[in-house]
This record gives sequence, C-alpha cells and structure tokens, in this order.
Amino acid sequence: MRPRGARGDDRGQVAIEFLGTVPLILLLVAAVWECVLIGYAFSLAGNAADEAARAGAVHGKAACEAAAGEHISGAWGVETQCGRAGDVYKAKVTLQIPVLFPGLGFGAIDGTGGAAMERQEG
Repeated sequence: MRPRGARGDDRGQVAIEFLGTVPLILLLVAAVWECVLIGYAFSLAGNAADEAARAGAVHGKAACEAAAGEHISGAWGVETQCGRAGDVYKAKVTLQIPVLFPGLGFGAIDGTGGAAMERQEG
C-alpha cells in the first residue's frame, strides 16, 4: 500500500469541481427560464389582444377589456387599451414580465390586435 499523497491522491476532486460548477449551472437555468418567460409573454400578449379585439368589435369596450384578461393571471400586470379606429376595432395589451430576481426589470411587452367592426342586427 502506498503512502497517502505520494502520487497525487485526487480522491474527492470530482466533488469539489461539481460544487464549483453548481452556481454556474443554476445561473444558466435561471437565464433560460427568463428567456422562456419573455417568449411566453409575447405569445400571451398577442393572443389576448386578438381575443380582445374580436370581443370589442361585437360587444364594445367592456367586453374588450374582459376578454383581454380572461386567460392571463394577475402576475403579468395586464393593461388594456381598446378603441375604434374607423371600421376596425383595435386592442393593445401590455404585460409586465415577471422576473425571478425583483431587482431586475425587463419592462413590458405589447401585443396589438384588430378586428373588423360587426353590426348586430335585430
């Protein structure tokens, strides 16, 4: 049996290297998660604006605002602007991007949608 440390005893080296890389791995996972949230915010804002414009074209402003926030939770900070522009009903939905670290702020994402005005008969 050789004496300890005689030929570069490296037991535990993998554990030390793993502990050194864990913070980097966690930081990378957090960055990827934020990128996913930003992409999802674009999708949510566009879909909410389209639904709001369709509802507003038929039923008016109150329906527009209700339709915009129907599928979005309060964590996104939804703001809606609805109104008529000629023969088109337009909706603009603004979402605040939630972040893992409160000090970081990525701002807001805007989604716009429009629908042709419809007349209710009867």
